[in-house]
Amino acid sequence: MNFEMNYSVIILILTGAVCTSAEIHHEIHFTYGCFESSDPAVGLEIDGDEVFYGDFSKNSNTCLIADVVFTLPKFISITPEDKERACEYATISRVWCKDCIAWGKQSVPKIPKIKDAPESTIYPRDEVELGVENTLICFVNDFFPPPVKVNWTKNGMEVTEGLSLSHYYPNKDGTFHQFSSLSFTPQKEDVYICTVAHTALKYPKTREYKVSGSSVGPGPAIFCGVGLTLGLLGVATGIFSIYKGKRATESQE
Repeated sequence: MNFEMNYSVIILILTGAVCTSAEIHHEIHFTYGCFESSDPAVGLEIDGDEVFYGDFSKNSNTCLIADVVFTLPKFISITPEDKERACEYATISRVWCKDCIAWGKQSVPKIPKIKDAPESTIYPRDEVELGVENTLICFVNDFFPPPVKVNWTKNGMEVTEGLSLSHYYPNKDGTFHQFSSLSFTPQKEDVYICTVAHTALKYPKTREYKVSGSSVGPGPAIFCGVGLTLGLLGVATGIFSIYKGKRATESQE
């Protein structure tokens, strides 16, 4: 069995990719992102499917089990040990984020503040039938740094109910993507607008969806869930070891 590991730091985002090749090829990404403008982003993906992410909205210095959100299908058993291990990774990453930001501010030459403007698209989840409840999805992609702000309007009036905003997810190139959804009951000629604001945009970007009298098919499937084992979580430890060793070597020099 051969192992390949690549990691890179892109504006204080560390992404580890591990590939194992025998008869089956897998790719594991453990990512933590450090941002002055928002909470850290910590998560693990296997073959493009998210296993867990850290939720630091409570702004606590210690990790609670509730701070780690597992996104695996319900039929996969999550043990207390799995949760504790994931919580450990999230806690360590948060501490390292503070060090990374401090290091970035003091680095010479200064690390440029890169910003990537988001792209967005709007589509219905299911085939549209007048008078039948459905969901509109605004897919925001390729932005950096997080977060983005998403607002909805219906026929020119702001919508505040029936909304949900997903956690933001990392792309392989260091950018992020996110979903905003709106529950709606389509009526002919109704116009829905999704407005996305981001620091890289001079003006907010809008996408419009107009309900017609004919049926409209659902948008493209963005994700599919698969069954994954948390035994692969241990591989992410190697990423931390490499980073820690690199920092120790630099300090000795």
